[in-house]
Amino acid sequence: MVAADLAADPASSAATNAAETAALARGGRTSFLGYVLRLAARFPFLFIAGRMDGYGAEALGRFAYATMVVELVAMFATLGLKRGLAEDMARRGAPFKDDRGTNNEAPAAAEAHALYDALLVSILAAIIGAAILIAIPQIVFPSSKITGLDRFFPLIIIAIVVSDICLAGLAFRHDIAATVRARSLVEPWVLSIAALGLAFTNLRIDGLIIAYLLSMVAAAVASLWPALRSFGLVGHWRPNPVLLWQLARKNVPLAGADIAEWGARRLDIFILGRFATPEIVGIYYVAQQIASLPQRLKSSFDPILAPVLTTNLAARNLGKVAAHIRQISFWVGSAQLGVVLALGMTGQAGMGLFGPVFASGALILVGLLIAELLAAQAAVAESALIYVARHRNLMWSLAGILIQIGVSLILVPRYGGVGAAAGLATSALILSVAKSRLLARTLNAPVAGWRWIMLIAAIPAFAAGLLFMQLPEWFQLAIGQFLILAIFCGIIWRFGFKGADRLLFARGLRGATDAPGGGDFPPVTDTPSIPPIQPTLGNN
Repeated sequence: MVAADLAADPASSAATNAAETAALARGGRTSFLGYVLRLAARFPFLFIAGRMDGYGAEALGRFAYATMVVELVAMFATLGLKRGLAEDMARRGAPFKDDRGTNNEAPAAAEAHALYDALLVSILAAIIGAAILIAIPQIVFPSSKITGLDRFFPLIIIAIVVSDICLAGLAFRHDIAATVRARSLVEPWVLSIAALGLAFTNLRIDGLIIAYLLSMVAAAVASLWPALRSFGLVGHWRPNPVLLWQLARKNVPLAGADIAEWGARRLDIFILGRFATPEIVGIYYVAQQIASLPQRLKSSFDPILAPVLTTNLAARNLGKVAAHIRQISFWVGSAQLGVVLALGMTGQAGMGLFGPVFASGALILVGLLIAELLAAQAAVAESALIYVARHRNLMWSLAGILIQIGVSLILVPRYGGVGAAAGLATSALILSVAKSRLLARTLNAPVAGWRWIMLIAAIPAFAAGLLFMQLPEWFQLAIGQFLILAIFCGIIWRFGFKGADRLLFARGLRGATDAPGGGDFPPVTDTPSIPPIQPTLGNN
C-alpha cells in the first residue's frame, strides 16, 4: 500500500497505525518477558561466579574480558545482518525490477534464500575472525596463562553468529518466541547450571569459560532448529559469490553502526582491563550486568521494530515512522527511568548480594544506570537511522566512540570503574542529542519521546528512595526498590499513559484509537513529499 492510498483512506490508515503499534507493543512485551527470564537465570550465575570457591571477582574479570573479545569479533562477522537481514528479506520477498531483471521468486523461497546467504557469508567471516584469535590468543587472555582450551575458545564465534542470524530471520516473520527460548531460557540457564556443576570438578579453573561455551552452543542449536522449521531446508538455493559479495559490501555501514553501538557497551571494559586489575574488572562486570536491565528495555523492541520500520520506509510513510519512534521512545524512556531509580537508589545493597567486595561498586552501578538512561533516545533513533541515513549515523557512532575513549583515558587511570562509567555516560548524552536531531531532520517530523510527566513522576520516587537508603539493606532489596518503582509507575500510568500508550499492556487493539489522545500518529497527509524510496531503502 503506498502513501497516496493511505491518504485516500484515513480509516484504513488509522487501522494500520493501530495494528502496527499493537504489533510493536506485543513484540516488545514478548521480548522483555524473555529478558526478565534471562535475568532470572543470569543473577544466579553472577552469584555463583562471585561467591563460590575457585571463582570470585578475578575469575569473573577474566571471563568478562575473554567473552567481550569473542563477542566483538562475532559482531564483526554478522556484517550488520542482525538488523540488515530484515531489509534484505523485504526486498527479495516483493516483486521489483533492477539491473538483473524482475524478481519472480515466491516470497517464502526468497526469504529462505536470503537467510542462507546471510548464514554463509557470516560463517565465513566468523571462521576468519576465529582463526586470527587462535593464532594470537593473547588478544583474548591478555593477563593470564593460556591453556590448550583457551587457545581454541574463539571457535565459539561461529555458534554465536549462527544464532544471531537465525533469530534475525525468525524475527522478520514476527517469531519473537524463538528469541525468548534461545536467549532467555536455554542460554542463561545452561550457563548457570554448567558453572555450578563445574565448580565442584577439577575444571573449575576454566569453569566459567567452559560454561560459556556450552551455553552458546546450546543457544545456537535452539536458534537453528526453529529457523530450519520455519524457512525449510536449503532446497534450490545455490551460493552466488557475486550476490554474497554485494550483500557483505552493502551492509558495511550497517555493520559499522552495530559494532559502534556494541563497542560503546564494551569499550569501557576493554579500557578498564588495560588500567585495572581483573578484580576491578570483575566488579565492573557485575555492575554492568545489573545496569543492562534498562538497556534491554529498548532492545526488547528491536526484533519487531525492524520489520515495521522497513515496511513503512519502503512505502514512503515517513510520518508513521516518526510516530513509531516517538511511541517507542516514550515507552522505553519511562520504563528505564523507573528502573534506574529503583536499582540506583538501592545500588550498594544490590551489589553486595554477590559478595562483600562487590559492594564497593555501588557508585559504578549508578554511573552505568545514568549512561543507559541517557543512551535510550539515541538507541531508538538509530533503529530508523540505519535505514535512512546509515553513513551519517555511522559517523556519529564513531564520533561517540572517540569521545568515550578520550574521556575514559583521562578518568579511568584516576577513578577506575567510576571513570569508565563517566566516559560512557558522556558519550551517550552527546549521541542522544545528535542522533535524535539527525533523524528528526531526515524524517521532517519530531522523534523525541520525552514528556514532562516522566520528571514529575520521578521526583516522589526519588524522595522515597532517599528515605529507603537509611533503612537496612534487606528492606531496600525486599521492599524498598519495589516501592520506588511502584510510586513512579503509578504516577506515570495515571497521568502519562493515554490512548495508544496503554497498548504496551493490552492484548488487543481496543483503545488504540478511541481514547483521548489515542495514538501518537499524525495524519498520513502530513507525510513529507520525497523522492521514491526503493525497497533497498537509502544508503546515504
